[in-house]
Amino acid sequence: MSFKVQVGPAQIAIHQGRTVLVCEPDGTIPHPSDKGLYFNDTRLISSWSIYADGVRWDLLSGGATRRDTASIHLANRALITASGPIPARTLGLTLTRSIQGGLHEDIDIAHYGANPVRFNLEIGLRCDFADLFEVKAHKFIRRGSVATDWSAVQQRLETTYANGDFRRSVRVHPHGDAAMTYANGRLSFAVDLKPGEHWHCCLLYDLGDGAETFAAPDRCGYNVAAEAAAAPQWKDGVLSLRSTNEEFYRNFRQGVDDMDALRLPKDGTDGMSFVPAAGLPWFTALFGRDSLIASLQTMVIYPEAAGATLDALGQKQATERDDYRDAEPGKILHELRFGELAHFKLIPHTPYYGTADATPLYLITLHEAWRWTGDLDQVRRLLPVAEGCLRWIDEWGDRDGDGFQEYQTRSPVGYENMAWKDAGESVPYLDGTLVKGPKALCELQGYVFDAWMRMAELFDALGSPDRGAKLRAKAAHLQEQFNDVFWDEAGGFYAYCLDGEKRPVLTVASNVGHCLWSGIVRPDRAARVVQRLLAPDMWSGWGIRTLSADHPSYNPLSYQTGSVWPHDNAIIALGFRRYGFAAEAARIARDLSEAASHFNVNQMPELYAGLARTPFGFPVQYVGANVPQAWAAGAVFMTLRAVLGLEPDAPRDRLCIDPALPPWLPDLTLNRLRMGRHSFDIRFWRDGDATAYEVLRGDAGAVVRSTPAA
Repeated sequence: MSFKVQVGPAQIAIHQGRTVLVCEPDGTIPHPSDKGLYFNDTRLISSWSIYADGVRWDLLSGGATRRDTASIHLANRALITASGPIPARTLGLTLTRSIQGGLHEDIDIAHYGANPVRFNLEIGLRCDFADLFEVKAHKFIRRGSVATDWSAVQQRLETTYANGDFRRSVRVHPHGDAAMTYANGRLSFAVDLKPGEHWHCCLLYDLGDGAETFAAPDRCGYNVAAEAAAAPQWKDGVLSLRSTNEEFYRNFRQGVDDMDALRLPKDGTDGMSFVPAAGLPWFTALFGRDSLIASLQTMVIYPEAAGATLDALGQKQATERDDYRDAEPGKILHELRFGELAHFKLIPHTPYYGTADATPLYLITLHEAWRWTGDLDQVRRLLPVAEGCLRWIDEWGDRDGDGFQEYQTRSPVGYENMAWKDAGESVPYLDGTLVKGPKALCELQGYVFDAWMRMAELFDALGSPDRGAKLRAKAAHLQEQFNDVFWDEAGGFYAYCLDGEKRPVLTVASNVGHCLWSGIVRPDRAARVVQRLLAPDMWSGWGIRTLSADHPSYNPLSYQTGSVWPHDNAIIALGFRRYGFAAEAARIARDLSEAASHFNVNQMPELYAGLARTPFGFPVQYVGANVPQAWAAGAVFMTLRAVLGLEPDAPRDRLCIDPALPPWLPDLTLNRLRMGRHSFDIRFWRDGDATAYEVLRGDAGAVVRSTPAA
């Protein structure tokens, strides 16, 4: 039999809303570490451990059972107590945790030994109230004061942090009959058990932000989880998939589970309308680029995916220039935070607008939502936001009036790079030195081209064909200009960017693949671009690298200079398919599917190492990758579209398909594929070298075989 190495971070991460718990598999939160109980971008609990008479417990197994619950099984080590010895593994301890606002923690102990036992169960905890950004940077400065209050009468331990008008608190108290004491930094319970007896206690962790307390559910965590599981679930109504390829099926199913886990429900709704959080543990927040791309990905499984994201980002659209936050009128935000540093404006994330791509991506997402739902009223409602985006592109995105989009921070604490590769070292010259100052990245030109073309179609639908014609003319001019200036004939590839002197930077990077997705690439050059992206220095075997392995800055273990990002590859796969390269798109789909099969529970991480694939190798974990991560989870939805050539056209009441199943994926059945007023079940299968399909449910006349046009 063959063996498969399973890869993934050794931790448990659960969350609900903006409450996140990240702990070790045994439930502990070691100190120092970046683990903890986070609430509104503040780490409330920075250390948590559990003991029997001062002795730690041994892990049997533990893991998340849902996005908001976890179960951990422990056993005792050998103990010498005042009442006698307790042999190892005669006590079983189960921790069940559930988050709904606050944290509910069930502690259950079963006694399997032959003699009565008596010991103290102790929980040590520490609260540091560190801002999330300082935890990430491993540089924590205490600015305020911490006060701890223990009430024996109320059986309550409350720790509060205050810095001026900024407040955070955590209140811990038992629910039930167990008596709790507190001393020396530890909560203690006297446990006295006869053979075969069980002991139970609920601990409730109520979380406060100074204005409101988020109480933990007072029902046992497993009851909360059971009730939640029995209730209607978002993922029960989304697209489902069947296939004889188990890897692809599992990758898809886990993608749905992860997207479900990362939903931030829109206030005042039933939870079906949501903004996707970018990822755990660091990015349970409103993001511009990340939330938009995740919404784009998710529309194939849930056409309404973009609604809340478009609303939330539209409400925060910049209305004035603010250099500290890199804000300009009409710009879509990058990131919104609520921690101490943001509260006192020590960071610009209130929100921060340091992204050059979120604004055109907003227009692309608005159009794509219309194509999936046919909802022109949504377009009308958000048209003022869209108009602001169009003005920003013209007046602010093009900083020097040369027709290209450039970015450069004006903030003393702003980001050097403002595209999806936002790491400081992600844009190097050919010799490895870093490009500084204004940069006109290749994909930004593609995004604007695509946004203008899509908005032209929307203006046509809104009865403004003159506006549509003007935008098409602008897009055509940009496409011509881009292909003249960015193209490198000798390398058969496009420049990564133009630097501040308008010199092409010919570093070979994956960003050019996004230009295929947007359609700005000249069709006669597409084959050379595809060939270059699949050359050995770019293609790792687990996907396309962010940077050529031949570049002096290449590091397969880095964040964005040689690693593999699933969402990046999925966008490139759609670009390949747009220009007719179906087999090459399917190759990327297979890379990602097989990589996912090596990660724990097929859970695709934010990124992984760009090391070359070997016959007995496996993808290598990137330390610190967010798992789950929204646009990594959604990558499989994009590759599904690439393989099947799915193009929605709800306004014209048709679903265009051009299926090209590869040999490794011989069949697919989609159930509940929704578009506009339609819902379809469609079976696809390989018929020789071709792909056949049958509409099992729904209006077969609305499904049209149509080759995508670049």
